[in-house]
Amino acid sequence: MSGRARLALCAWAATLMASCALLPLVSPATWILQAAVMLGVQTLVGAATRRVPLARALTVASQALVALLMLTLVFAREQAVAGFVPGPDAFRHFAELFRQGGDDIARYAIPAPLGSDGIRLMLLGGVLVIGLAVDTLAVTFRSAAPAGLPLLALYSVAAGLSEGGADWLWFLVAAVGYLTLLLTEGRDRLSQWGRVFGGTPRAPGGDPGALAPVRTGRRIGVVALGVALVVPLALPGMNGGLLDGTGTGVGTGSGRGGTISAVNPLVSLRDSLNVDEDRQVLSLRTNTDDTSDLYLRIVSLDDFDGSTWKPAKRHIVAVPDRLPAPTGLRGDVKRTEIETRISAADWYAQDWLPMPYPPSGVEVSGSWRYEPVGMTLVGDHGETTRGKTYLVKSLSVRPTAEQLADAPQPAAALRRAYTKLPGSVPAVVAKTARQVTAGSANPYEQAVKLQDYFTLDGGFQYNTQVQVGSGPDAIARFLADKEGFCVHFSFAMAAMARSLGIPARVAVGFAPGSPQADGSVAVSLKDAHAWPELYFEGVGWTRFEPTPSRGTTPSYTQSEAPGDTLPDVARPSQSAGASTSAAPSASASCDRVKDRDLDACAGALPLDTARPGTGDRAWWAVAGWSLLALLVVALPLLPLLWRTRRRAVRLASARHGGVQVPAPDRVLFLWRELTDTAWDHGIVPDDALTPRRAAARIVRLGELDPATAESVHRVAGAVEQVLFAPRPSPMEGLAQDVRALRAALWQRAGWFSRIRAVIAPRSSVRALWAVQDRWAGLRAGWAARWAALSARRPWRPSGQHQGN
Repeated sequence: MSGRARLALCAWAATLMASCALLPLVSPATWILQAAVMLGVQTLVGAATRRVPLARALTVASQALVALLMLTLVFAREQAVAGFVPGPDAFRHFAELFRQGGDDIARYAIPAPLGSDGIRLMLLGGVLVIGLAVDTLAVTFRSAAPAGLPLLALYSVAAGLSEGGADWLWFLVAAVGYLTLLLTEGRDRLSQWGRVFGGTPRAPGGDPGALAPVRTGRRIGVVALGVALVVPLALPGMNGGLLDGTGTGVGTGSGRGGTISAVNPLVSLRDSLNVDEDRQVLSLRTNTDDTSDLYLRIVSLDDFDGSTWKPAKRHIVAVPDRLPAPTGLRGDVKRTEIETRISAADWYAQDWLPMPYPPSGVEVSGSWRYEPVGMTLVGDHGETTRGKTYLVKSLSVRPTAEQLADAPQPAAALRRAYTKLPGSVPAVVAKTARQVTAGSANPYEQAVKLQDYFTLDGGFQYNTQVQVGSGPDAIARFLADKEGFCVHFSFAMAAMARSLGIPARVAVGFAPGSPQADGSVAVSLKDAHAWPELYFEGVGWTRFEPTPSRGTTPSYTQSEAPGDTLPDVARPSQSAGASTSAAPSASASCDRVKDRDLDACAGALPLDTARPGTGDRAWWAVAGWSLLALLVVALPLLPLLWRTRRRAVRLASARHGGVQVPAPDRVLFLWRELTDTAWDHGIVPDDALTPRRAAARIVRLGELDPATAESVHRVAGAVEQVLFAPRPSPMEGLAQDVRALRAALWQRAGWFSRIRAVIAPRSSVRALWAVQDRWAGLRAGWAARWAALSARRPWRPSGQHQGN
């Protein structure tokens, strides 16, 4: 296998290894196999065109064209000409897929389902673009070090979006791929250069070791890997959903409000609210006659870490005029749209907007954002509910027991996301769930039996004085002690439902309030509540009520099916004497609780929460800012990379660009490296001096020892022979003499001068001079071609015509 073929193979492997950092973001990970095949085809096309050979630009264009054809074949076959040639319809379809992918990214938490063609197109297209950049830099242009930048961009974006604990593993995988690419390029160049490095002999009397390419590759690798470690730390944190924002914006901060963060609803109220008596929180008026089922939902808790439930970090968007239909709701399920006007107390400052679920439209003033997965509204720029009056249109969904019992299996991605249980959950949770639901014919019957277990059959008691508890054993202790309040009941039922394979989450908000004499409904602190929501395909997220004496038992759990033994519908929690008074309500369920335990009764309400993250940035914005940050970090390193590369070429100058370099030119290369090394350490070259006088000046200004001075004069003598002697005498070991000067200057320099010589070498200005010279040469060439073309062009005097 040729050197370029090995390098192309390493570029393919390095891109694929860096792409592994994307594996935690999407499930299942089978896309990586498709990416490997498509990337391999792109690499083979590059290898074939380079072997022809084609011009570099044509090689890159050929690879890009093949990548486009493959993406068309996979994603836009029906819209393409002949099934694979992209036309206007295919490009419009690609645009639609990208839009769909952006919507799916906003909708799903990590890991997102691979079933979305938009997400899959973004993955495969992104990997092909990165692979093309790496192959172009490392193989087509034979410069492996800069090829680390696109690899670094890929890893940085993936690491920034992932919140997993194995980011270090993907970093090591990507690092191994990049270092292998560098080493392969170094060995390939070494095989072309031959034995020209004057490294220290490996053994007495042995040949000098060809160590410079390896050393150079290691140094560049260390710098690049250092950047890879620093950049993710310097970039904004993006852990949470697929595209988490940064900074502060939702809540009391400033920014665009791009995400909502996970909070702990168990302790937030106790940390922020200190009341001695019950207080009215909300007052509402609705056009429905039955308010017994009018729960006001604030936020859903769908992330269970084994210790507690909390809301996952979600991407949020602008509030649409008409909210989308809830996930999973079929058209044949009975529903009625109701309107509810809600007024919040002047003292009640809540980041989330309490609303009946599922909402279909919201009219509210101020800066609010919409979280599509939980169908909740969250305040932006410090916006809260304090003193707000707003109108909510919502659906009163009335499924039948038969519809719930006949519900098909939900989508695999949804089921996987909402039945996830960590391994730390005690085995007694799943064991109890199986025992309680034994004999059930379907998930609906299992859910009803779980509800009955807590409210009727299990001997549980409602007690707000029980501590919330924490740690993996909290649910197990609750199941053993059989005492708790809404947090315990809802958390336990949701965990048990997940153990049975039923998608479940916990909702936090207010139970139905107390009707007042003026027709309004008063909602007080004691109505704060938490309840489980279970998902049934065709109906969507469905409320259950496992907490004894709280809220209302849903009517759809009152099935008439044979064998069902279900409790009567419970009364909504009401205030004593509230039917004739407009005073703040006092929930009947809390009548036996002392005032000092009021906070425990409402402990599930997230009132003052940890301030969510911000930055409403789409995936392309995150990628763009990440690339910009990479450029900001990488640009200062360009002088280092250019100087390191130039030094390696000069010291290994037997071959340059694949062509054998004549001996006189090799000597001049080494002389230029010697003067540039002195320049990097503060000794500015003087081109007016002869080599001998320039060497003496370097020795004097550098305060060199006799041995190093002799090495400098030896190189100067070789230059004079090349320039003036009819037959120059061959001189060996000049590269070692240049290295001796660099070592001596490094040893006498201070720490600042050393850093300056490495990070910002003065001689790197030659790169700018080379660009200017090349540009001037191009302009001169264009001018000469234009002049020649003008001279050959036949000019005809005006007014003259050809004769007959």
